[in-house]
Amino acid sequence: MAMFAVALVAALLFSVSSAFPSGGQLDPHFYDHSCPQAQQIVASIVGKAHNRDPRMAASLLRLHFHDCFVKGCDASILLDSSASVTSEKRSIPNKDSARGFEVVDEIKAALEAACPRTVSCADVLALAARDSTVVTGGPGWIVPLGRRDSLGASIQGSNNDIPAPNNTLPTIITKFKLQGLDTVDLVALLGSHTIGNARCTSFRQRLYNQTGNGLPDFTLDPAAAAILRPGCPRSGGDQNLFFLDHVTPFKFDNQYYKNLLLRQGLLSSDEVLLTGSPATAGLVKLYAANQGIFFKHFAQSMVKMGNVSPLTGGKGEIRSNCRRVNRN
Repeated sequence: MAMFAVALVAALLFSVSSAFPSGGQLDPHFYDHSCPQAQQIVASIVGKAHNRDPRMAASLLRLHFHDCFVKGCDASILLDSSASVTSEKRSIPNKDSARGFEVVDEIKAALEAACPRTVSCADVLALAARDSTVVTGGPGWIVPLGRRDSLGASIQGSNNDIPAPNNTLPTIITKFKLQGLDTVDLVALLGSHTIGNARCTSFRQRLYNQTGNGLPDFTLDPAAAAILRPGCPRSGGDQNLFFLDHVTPFKFDNQYYKNLLLRQGLLSSDEVLLTGSPATAGLVKLYAANQGIFFKHFAQSMVKMGNVSPLTGGKGEIRSNCRRVNRN
């Protein structure tokens, strides 16, 4: 864990120039007095979880994305279903794919032991996303803190607002704009697909019937498609997993963009960054050529996304268990 702490500090120094967005009343020093060990606790547990399961970093990063895109970064994705809550875990984007909840539970239990009812679950997700990026070799950033946790969830918002693998580029751009995120944010943040996996069901149509004409997606390299088909047949194998970046699947780098240039993006929503518009294609080429600029933009966009509609002040609550609202 000492090595991870050194890497985290180095990464933070790399991106210390990232600008914090105004508004939201978030502050990187929010827990300096009330729970000074909070960030160390999160980083330590994320590092251990990554050592146990190399897939976990991508899963924790994805939880933060899927949380922030549904009524803001408020840990609504963590709530289990109850008499008053229909969990976002049941939504199409999350069912059978969202994971990492046990790691969040472990982090929250450690924080509750050190600083009861002080650190929010929403801030746990924001910190875990940063630490997951760093532990896989990506950039760090200083995380503004002070989010509070929601009192409910929105399965409808989860189904409608999270970008889907088969969305067109205009639809993806619109979904990002609804969160106050621009085209640079979109292309940079999708670079998180440099790590992680996708299920066969998320891209099967590209292999066999992309537009309803019985033909594969012409933007997918035929050789890559041939490699994918045995593990992703026309029927069955829905849950079979494939690397989003087949070259360096566990390393946070700019290989994702290099793959797009070779027409080897796994998801349709990946490859359309190259084929869908000159603006997004230009950014793909820039990031493929310059990892440093990608890292800088990714860190800045993560701070920006983490500031989407946070609950602050007296809004929401600090859950003692991330899976359910507090009993008053």
